Amino acid sequence: MGKLFGTDGIRGVANVYPMDAPTALAVGRAVAVHFAPRGTSSRGLVVIGQDTRLSGDMLAHAAAAGACAAGLDVALTGVLPTPGIARLTAANGACAGVVISASHNPYEDNGIKVFDGKGFKLTDDTESRLEALVMNGHGGGRISSRVIGRVRNLPDPGGQYLDFLLDAAGGLSLDAITLVLDCANGAAYQVAPELFRRLGAHVIPMFCSPDGTNINEGCGSQHPGPLARAVVSAGADAGLALDGDGDRLIAVDESGKVLTGDQILAVCARDMQRRGLLANNAVVTTVMSNMGFHQALRQMGITVYTSRVGDRYVMERMLAEGALLGGEDSGHMIFRDVHTTGDGLVAALRLLGALRGAGRPLSELAAMMTVYPQELINVDVKDKPELTDVPQIAAAVARVEKALGDRGRVLLRYSGTQNLCRVMVEGPSREQTKDFCRQIADVVKKAIG
Repeated sequence: MGKLFGTDGIRGVANVYPMDAPTALAVGRAVAVHFAPRGTSSRGLVVIGQDTRLSGDMLAHAAAAGACAAGLDVALTGVLPTPGIARLTAANGACAGVVISASHNPYEDNGIKVFDGKGFKLTDDTESRLEALVMNGHGGGRISSRVIGRVRNLPDPGGQYLDFLLDAAGGLSLDAITLVLDCANGAAYQVAPELFRRLGAHVIPMFCSPDGTNINEGCGSQHPGPLARAVVSAGADAGLALDGDGDRLIAVDESGKVLTGDQILAVCARDMQRRGLLANNAVVTTVMSNMGFHQALRQMGITVYTSRVGDRYVMERMLAEGALLGGEDSGHMIFRDVHTTGDGLVAALRLLGALRGAGRPLSELAAMMTVYPQELINVDVKDKPELTDVPQIAAAVARVEKALGDRGRVLLRYSGTQNLCRVMVEGPSREQTKDFCRQIADVVKKAIG
């Protein structure tokens, strides 16, 4: 039995922990037990939503049954982006929010993310408590039939989230802007096109026909190739790609070049600095951030703080440093002045606002950051020992770091949602970087694969 938890919230993807209806029921019950209001006559409410996966209906209703069995009411949103569910949890006075989603993973996987009543992802300590409740089979004891919770559909959840996004846009006008929008056949397939149309853009939607099995399939933030080709074909100003649950953003400039998450973050940082909105002149990113990002922000006089990988760790560091902007190269970006979690659509609004404010093509804005050659290889592993305790791996890393000197870096980390070791190398040239990364990956595979 594996862990339920990963860096992106509670997880149940297929190769980490089996996510089935009994498990979802147990998680729903554990969430209710942990977050139930204390010392009040209020029953308490849990908001539950999902992405477009085939298994979403089953798991959402199983989690709802678990919460009701523990005495809490449930409000179902149906299909809605993860950040929308976080927002509606706080806006509707719920004590917790639950999202049935495996984010950017293929449709066969599914999992659960949990937010507290304020719309924040959970701390490690809270996740450990929930994990113990689930794995120990603790359901809080039997309750009277009179206090079993009820299930209802939350009124117009898409409209509530859209209103929030329009307010976050702050009067932004996208008139005369042409956008190609890839919704990954995921949770944002309805609200995203409507948002940008409302703001005046000419929207060319792609992958907005979910069938339960095509989420993230050859599309979205993980597969931007079709988007890049469509941008060039349409002569669009930009392309935007979301992931399956709508909390990531990857962008394509007018020439069809794919921007990294770091480049998007750098563009937004400069725009916020220009407008006097960059609190403490600080940005938070993770250890995976490209060396070019640090160099670009240093030239702007912006302080960069780093955190562990995972947007909830980014948020923790943002709160500690008083920063309003943070994110990951993967496309998770947090604008703390408007939201409590990463939101691909809020990030898109801020990027387009920077584009409109500068009055220059996106390619020119992105050129402020030089992306150092980076190679990432995912290695399947049987287990996850401390990497520094494996002599062969430690020696391979040391050899490469010595060869790179101050011209690059090496980073090894385990995936929080899959049985993978991620080997990342940055270096002075594409060929050398690929070679060094392959050397280390081969050692990892031989040692623990």
